Amino acid sequence: MLLNSISIINFKNILSVDLHFSPNINCFIGSNGMGKTNFLDAVYLMSFCRSAFNPVDSQLITHGKDFFTIEGVYSGEDGHQENIYCGMKRGTRKHFKRDKKEYKRLSEHIGRIPLVFVSPADAAVVDGGGEQRRKLMDVVISQYDRAYISELSAYNKALQQRNVLLKSDGEPDSSLLDILEEEMGRHGEAVFARRTDFINKLVPVFQEIYNSISANSEEVGLTYTSHCQRGPLTEVIRRDRARDRAVGYSLHGIHRDDLEMTLGGYPLRHEASQGQTKTFVLALKLAQFDFLRRTVTETVPLLLLDDIFDKLDAGRVEKIVDLVSGNRFGQIFITDTNRDHLDKLLSRSHHDYRLFHVENGVIDCQKEAYWQ
Repeated sequence: MLLNSISIINFKNILSVDLHFSPNINCFIGSNGMGKTNFLDAVYLMSFCRSAFNPVDSQLITHGKDFFTIEGVYSGEDGHQENIYCGMKRGTRKHFKRDKKEYKRLSEHIGRIPLVFVSPADAAVVDGGGEQRRKLMDVVISQYDRAYISELSAYNKALQQRNVLLKSDGEPDSSLLDILEEEMGRHGEAVFARRTDFINKLVPVFQEIYNSISANSEEVGLTYTSHCQRGPLTEVIRRDRARDRAVGYSLHGIHRDDLEMTLGGYPLRHEASQGQTKTFVLALKLAQFDFLRRTVTETVPLLLLDDIFDKLDAGRVEKIVDLVSGNRFGQIFITDTNRDHLDKLLSRSHHDYRLFHVENGVIDCQKEAYWQ
């Protein structure tokens, strides 16, 4: 998939831009706070129907403005073009359209424009709670498996209803709890199976990419843990019903799934330097890209790289530059405050590129070139 052009009006600090892109490398240079990440977030929104950072759509509108619009022209592997539009007026709901036809459900759009976004906020995958690591799995699997979204939604609905009963003042209806626990077990095991398959396929690619960046200097691990591994999920949930009732919420289920991340056999968050943590997350995201490209989607995903070189030593920067400037990835959008990093990347690539300057929400194309 390629993003040929995009028009943005009143999105965060971007008042108005109309940009055309290289099918290969697009670099955005500018100081912190100028709007580079906001631009990438607009591209992200066109794939996932929401911001990567702010769940409140009305807060995406530029201060003092009444609406925002984003419109992108994409082309698939067969060259067919399609127009994707997102717009919202303050005080109304968001509208999302494909070729001028509005979606009935936003979930219908997920996966049509596969995308992987690497940003400094990804440190939360290591430092944050299990919710961040479950989201990492959900974001990838939902792009190629529509049934996954349905199974996860059905599980979460049953979970919420069970929690309401557990919190009730009176004694909850045991037959209704039975039904909800069966729903959680059935849909939860379906989600578990898909997550297990994904992680099993992801880990070898992740380790290969990490080893490439770190020059095989460290051993990393990634292990999926779930209550489903203790037996039939319905039974696991049901056997602790009395304890759940005491605390007022469900202690067991796939909503407690997690990923154990290790460095040298020890927990990553306790052992890793900032550079090692960033390398771990970057390798994980690039492995997700490789997974989507090779195994499931019919199109090469877009790759967004936001300030990826910060806190990395020269050796790792060199390896990453070699990696992303090669033929392994498709269309790339990359930001940095350091022009030297981007110049190194472009000097090693023999692909078409465009260079953009970003300042106070204004984005100008500075240079485009092509080598045969």
